[in-house]
Amino acid sequence: MASVASTYARAFADVVLRDHLDVNRGLAELRAIAALLAESSDLRRVWENPAIPAEQKRGLLDAIARRDDISKQVRNLIAVLIDHRRIHFLDPVIRQLEKELDARLGFAEAEVITSRDLGDGEKREVEARVEKLTGKKVRAHYQQDASLLGGAVVRVGSTIYDGSVKGQLERMKEAISS
Repeated sequence: MASVASTYARAFADVVLRDHLDVNRGLAELRAIAALLAESSDLRRVWENPAIPAEQKRGLLDAIARRDDISKQVRNLIAVLIDHRRIHFLDPVIRQLEKELDARLGFAEAEVITSRDLGDGEKREVEARVEKLTGKKVRAHYQQDASLLGGAVVRVGSTIYDGSVKGQLERMKEAISS
């Protein structure tokens, strides 16, 4: 499944970058179609049913694309998934596409866990520090964990930067015990 999603995601990322599409708009359009598909079992049955002619499926897609002002490129990706009976891979394709575009555009996803809610200025400062550490632009997602006592724990991919008070106390405890 991952290789199927990766294949479509890489191909669509090529289109997005070649045609200079608005990345956020394209992803939003794909998510909107995925949400429509998730909430409409009738639509899902039509697009997944091999007995229904492809022209009828694409006609329905075209009506949705016109109604929701979906770009031609996104419409074409959905049509390819329908034609190849792979529309059920839409969610994994979107997730893989996000990763592919982030990698190509130099973004890193960062999970930032703090002991308290941060203000906008503090978030910008944390993101600037993470960007300096990673050398990439950062898309940060914030969570709270009061057990940290203070500071922050940042996860970028498989790398963890622990600047929390709890982490510092644990490191001190290990140093004293050894």
